[in-house]
Amino acid sequence: VQLQAYGGGLVQAGGSLRLSCAVSGRTFSTYGLAWFRQAPGKEREFVASITWSGGNTNYADSVKGRFTISRDKAKNTVYLQMNSLKPEDTAAYYCASRPPGRDYDAWGQGTLVTVSS
Repeated sequence: VQLQAYGGGLVQAGGSLRLSCAVSGRTFSTYGLAWFRQAPGKEREFVASITWSGGNTNYADSVKGRFTISRDKAKNTVYLQMNSLKPEDTAAYYCASRPPGRDYDAWGQGTLVTVSS
């Protein structure tokens, strides 16, 4: 599975951005996709996940109610809609995929999101 994330940029606090992650390769074996982020000097953290088949979602508490993960199976793309952005959301955002019953093992390159106060 190959993943390519894009859509990052600079936005003011309170603004919105939508990240996209194009999924290619053996997509039929993809079970779950997720977004992670890593801020400068901090460890990578989980943001949101979605199951490819059923669309079941899960969110980190820090983004619940502000971020929405979704997928378009026809376009093989996963999205992260980010609203009400805060400066603490500033980070490189990565998409990842995992096969059933296993950990995330495929990662895209990061896309940088910068939220100014």
